[in-house]
Amino acid sequence: MSTVLTANKREKGRQSSLTQLRQNGAIPGVVYGYQMEPTAISLDARVFAKMLAAFGNKSVFQLDVDGNRINAVLTEVQRCALKGNVKHVDFKSINMAEELEVDIPVTVTGNAIGVADGGFLLQPNREVRIKVNPAKIPETIEVDVTDVAIGTSLYVGDIRQKFSFEILQEDDYTLVTITPPAAENVQEDDTVDGTPEVIEATGHNTAEPRV
Repeated sequence: MSTVLTANKREKGRQSSLTQLRQNGAIPGVVYGYQMEPTAISLDARVFAKMLAAFGNKSVFQLDVDGNRINAVLTEVQRCALKGNVKHVDFKSINMAEELEVDIPVTVTGNAIGVADGGFLLQPNREVRIKVNPAKIPETIEVDVTDVAIGTSLYVGDIRQKFSFEILQEDDYTLVTITPPAAENVQEDDTVDGTPEVIEATGHNTAEPRV
């Protein structure tokens, strides 16, 4: 998805200049990469916030830098730790004819049979890195967990062939796992109440075998 975003060249200045820029409703940034030298830019803060909310940070942006159109992707968004507002952005100019590597979020779909049986669904890894044509970058990667049972997992190797783009993680990269209910995770301990196991005079242990 491509979106047009107007940017203006700016002079690299001191921190006070950047502060003033932000106070005037702009965001400082830089664009670098394919067929261009690193260039300092500024963006309208409100317009950028609306585009980021609407299209996400995985989109291909068309930066209109003083009339020059540049295809670019976001590589970093710096935010204020207290207020959360954007302080600085980095864009990378790209060649639309070449594939690029990008991290894409994983979205779980379906109702796992393991959850229906009382298990808990965990996502140890919520993103995967893919290699894809810039014009075909997906917003998310959907994985169906319907058949994932308690004690089993879903790996990259299980979904790799379902997509036309290349997933760069190894096959054993875990996306989803279903853990047993809490009660099944607790192992019984014959001495947990402080009472030792009962041993008859014959020397045989009369405690029931653990299952």
